[in-house]
Amino acid sequence: MNDAVQFAAMNPAITLALHNWPFAVWLRSAPLVYPTLEALHIIAIAITFGTLWIVDLRLLGVRLFGLGSIDVRTLATATLPWTLLGFVLAAVVGSLMFLARASDFISNGAFLLKMMLLFTAGTNAAMLHSRGPLNPASLFTRGQALFSLALWIAIIVCGRWIAYV
Repeated sequence: MNDAVQFAAMNPAITLALHNWPFAVWLRSAPLVYPTLEALHIIAIAITFGTLWIVDLRLLGVRLFGLGSIDVRTLATATLPWTLLGFVLAAVVGSLMFLARASDFISNGAFLLKMMLLFTAGTNAAMLHSRGPLNPASLFTRGQALFSLALWIAIIVCGRWIAYV
């Protein structure tokens, strides 16, 4: 059993308190609030993944649709604020969605896997950007770009599966 599930099992009072908190009750019971949060979360993921997708494809050497004519450092610099905006929005909205249904999510395998993958994706991005200027000729950089794409696709798939497991 993983640590989050053990924590929830050992501390059901915490998840119960979150579940009964008036703000959490409002988040899940007001007719338009939770669906609006879901829509905002999807938009934020689209911004995050869309910008990452373009940079990762360019790092992998994809030259379709004019990507080859754009310097990878210029592209990364231009898209990074959008990536961060999308990620922060997704994190804030996702946290509100978690708060609304903490008792459901804390033991949901797809949710827990998504959180682990998000941590891994963040670590991968931090490692990639901490090495200095992006170098699409580096095999290691290209491997990280491919790993990033795979991670984000898995994150999106896990996010969809949360409702079904």
